[in-house]
Amino acid sequence: MENLVNNMKMEVHDNLYLKEPFSSELGSSIVQKGAVLIQDLGMENFTFKKLAVHIGVTEAAVYRYFENKHMLLLYLTAWYWAWMEVNYVYSTANLESSKARLSIAMRLIVNGPVFTKNVHINPADLRSIVVNESLKGYLTKTVDVEHESGIFAQVYSFGERISELIFEINPSYPYPKTLAYTVMESSLLHAFNARHLPGMTEQSLDSENRLVFFEDLIVKAISNE
Repeated sequence: MENLVNNMKMEVHDNLYLKEPFSSELGSSIVQKGAVLIQDLGMENFTFKKLAVHIGVTEAAVYRYFENKHMLLLYLTAWYWAWMEVNYVYSTANLESSKARLSIAMRLIVNGPVFTKNVHINPADLRSIVVNESLKGYLTKTVDVEHESGIFAQVYSFGERISELIFEINPSYPYPKTLAYTVMESSLLHAFNARHLPGMTEQSLDSENRLVFFEDLIVKAISNE
C-alpha cells in the first residue's frame, strides 16, 4: 500500500494553474524546484526569475504554467491538503471506531503526514511550506474571488472529513466545522510559533506534547459529559 500511495499524484482544482504542471518534465520541475526555493527563501524573496535561473529556463516558460508565485503557493498548499486526505483515508481504512479515527486524524493534523515519500513532491517540503507560508496565500484581498473559483476545494474536503468525524462522535455538538478548521489552522500556527516565536508557547511543547494539547482540546470540546 505504501508504494501505491508514494506514487500518487494529487488532483487539485484546475483553476490553480494555466497548464497542468505534471503533464511535462518542465512543469514537474517548476513545482518540485519551486517548492524547494520557497522553503529556502520564503515567499517574500522567492521570484519566478530566480526559479527560472535555478532550473535553466526562461522566466516566460514558468509563466506558462502559473499566473504568478501566489498561485504556485496555493497550488502547493492544495497539494498538501489533498495529500493529507489520502493519508487519512488509507490510515483509517480498517478502523470502525470513530474515536480511533479521530486520534489518527489529530496526529496527522498536528505532526504531518504519516506517508513521508512521494515521487512527485516531497511531503516534508510541503509541510514546511504550509506551516511557514500558507497563511500568506489566504490573507489577501483576492481571497473572495479565489474562494468563488473553487481553488480551496482540497482544504475544504479534508476539513469536512474531520467535521463529519466530530459529528459522528457527538451529534449534539453544535460547532463541528468550526472546531475542525480551528484545530487545523491553530496547529499549523503553533508549529510556526514553536520554531520562530517561542515566547508564545511552553518550551516543553514538542511535537508529542503538542499532540497531547490538541487532543485534549478537541476531546474536551466534544465530550458529552
